[in-house]
Amino acid sequence: MKILMVCLGNICRSPLAEGIMRSKLPDSFFVDSAGTIDMHKGSNPDKRSVKTAAKYGIDISKQCSRPITTEDLNHFDKIYCMDLSNFENVISLAQNEEQRSKISLLMEAADLNHASGEVPDPYWSELDGFEKVYHQLDEACEKIAQKLLISKTQNS
Repeated sequence: MKILMVCLGNICRSPLAEGIMRSKLPDSFFVDSAGTIDMHKGSNPDKRSVKTAAKYGIDISKQCSRPITTEDLNHFDKIYCMDLSNFENVISLAQNEEQRSKISLLMEAADLNHASGEVPDPYWSELDGFEKVYHQLDEACEKIAQKLLISKTQNS
């Protein structure tokens, strides 16, 4: 199974989500991340994301920002968006119902009812904002990983 995490610039939330999800799933799952804009294309994750992930034993320092492509909608089985704006941007790329069915808000897919159902962008915050986002992502990724592992076992 191939999973894509999506945020705006692919330097804060989605790299964290990619790293966290990878830590929760076996190597038979492929996890990647992308952004809805290409402003940071080729850049490593924000240093605050890297530092926060490292605090929990996850190395995201070598990830590289890239924009989402229409091909991603064919390639990935599940596409998790961090907020409604990202979701709307990714849905606008979908060319058919099969592609649309792969796309969801991360917090909704995890059945978590955090305030707005969105993962807030910590870019303009201090390190504590990244810490809060890490815990929100960790909780969501744990629930989704459990669902994916159960589904994979049932389909094997």
